Amino acid sequence: MADTPVEYIKHHLQNLTYGKLDAGYERFDGSVMNDTSWTFARTAQEASDMGFMAVHVDTMGWSIAMGVLFLGLFRFVASRATTGVPGGLQNLVEITVEFIEGLVRDGFHARNPLIAPLAMTVFVWILLMNLLKLIPVDYIPLLAKFMGLEYFKIVPTTDPNATFGISIGVFILIIFYSLKVKGITGFAKELGMKPFNHWALIPVNLVLEILVLIVKPISLALRLFGNMYAGEVVFILIALLPFWAQWTLSVPWAIFHILVIPLQAFIFTMLTIVYLASAHEDH
Repeated sequence: MADTPVEYIKHHLQNLTYGKLDAGYERFDGSVMNDTSWTFARTAQEASDMGFMAVHVDTMGWSIAMGVLFLGLFRFVASRATTGVPGGLQNLVEITVEFIEGLVRDGFHARNPLIAPLAMTVFVWILLMNLLKLIPVDYIPLLAKFMGLEYFKIVPTTDPNATFGISIGVFILIIFYSLKVKGITGFAKELGMKPFNHWALIPVNLVLEILVLIVKPISLALRLFGNMYAGEVVFILIALLPFWAQWTLSVPWAIFHILVIPLQAFIFTMLTIVYLASAHEDH
């Protein structure tokens, strides 16, 4: 799959990218595009040249698959829930629901029926995407290679496109509820009169408050991405070691990630609740 350790690492960190290449573009094999068309990138350079509108197909596919798994699993349990002695799967779902209810009850004191389902979706969805990291790093790329796909990353949260997509969705809700609860005037006063409650310092307040507002989705996205990406890089580096060393190091690293994976989902969910609670505060 790759001749050198550097090529191996680059290969495993490259997404399956689908985008547009212009007519006259020279591809990696020396062929020239006769017409502008959408195609799969065969090298990292081609993926870069496709620009902003290119789609990471693997990230998109696995994130949707985990979302469908979440909805299907919870729907399956809800439709077969019993009041007697529950099975293991029902127990797991009930524990998850009670855990999220506790987070929302403790961190969100306004009334909004959307927050608990949103927190549940964010937590379980990110958890399922993170759990894909426990699949050995070579299995999916080798299977994709067999199917004729040069690149294929399996963990969506190691792609900033996925983490920023979720965090921007949360950011839109923050703005929406800030305007809905406080009104345009109230939200403007909050931005202009905090932290220094004086009209002469409104420009300073606006700079500080807008910066704090923008940092929220950026911190959400980069925290999740950074932790998952760093862990993936370590797994790839371990895979380059001799066979005996791989088992010696990969097992404890995987066990450590059993703790990291739910922790990152919890942090993202908790911050989402806190940020939305702040948006509902009407002083």
